[in-house]
Amino acid sequence: MSAINKKLLFTEMRRLSLEAGRAIMVIYKSDDFEVNTKSDESPVTIADVTADKIIYNGLHKSFPDVAIVTEEQSDTHTNNTSTFLIVDPLDGTKEFIHRRGDFTVNIAYVENGIPVMGVVYAPAKNRLFITDMSGKSFEEMAPFDDNVVGELKPIHVNTPDLNKLIVVASKSHRDQATDDYINKYNVEDMRSAGSSLKFCLVATGEADFYPRLGRTMEWDTAAGQAVLQGAGGKVVRFDNHEPLTYGKNIFENPFFIAYAPGIVLQNA
Repeated sequence: MSAINKKLLFTEMRRLSLEAGRAIMVIYKSDDFEVNTKSDESPVTIADVTADKIIYNGLHKSFPDVAIVTEEQSDTHTNNTSTFLIVDPLDGTKEFIHRRGDFTVNIAYVENGIPVMGVVYAPAKNRLFITDMSGKSFEEMAPFDDNVVGELKPIHVNTPDLNKLIVVASKSHRDQATDDYINKYNVEDMRSAGSSLKFCLVATGEADFYPRLGRTMEWDTAAGQAVLQGAGGKVVRFDNHEPLTYGKNIFENPFFIAYAPGIVLQNA
């Protein structure tokens, strides 16, 4: 496979996330929408499917030779490459259904098993996080124009105070095991967020770490991981603190910890 044009990729990831976000918001603001259940018991709406189609078709048109993995078409994928595009068209479907606003559009480029470029767009919150061609991360300031990049504010992880840590955890997937692990640290403040926004809160310094002791898939985390890494953060496996990598054959992640360097990670 030839090298991808990262300048074009930046442009297309950003444009497609905005286009998908607009389509999602039309449905979000409607009086009612149908909620179905997938084979794994997770919910899916017309917004997931619509956004998936917009992003997949756009990426395939611009990058026909690059493998594309999307959540809504995952049953048709078999992963036999470590370099590919990966999409979660609507991360945080439960947040979307309950109209809580913490849902995101996620597009990432994985190169040799590592997410090196990504975009996380939260249309209901008007926040857009993106990595540039060199892998540096920014938050673009609203309003957003499909064809003109706005003000890009560089983001960077916080320097954590080990006696006053700020932790962010899931709104929909919090459990006792997560709380037990968090209690190993000196935590001053707890924040909750849905979807991949948790990675972005660590990336901007609004939180110091995010432990996830629950099932996730690669499309849930790739874009957020790219944004966090581009802001100086790290994402490691929970069990051995090795880097979280991509291209696993069924796209399932192990438990992980996303954090700002300086935190002394505790064992399970």
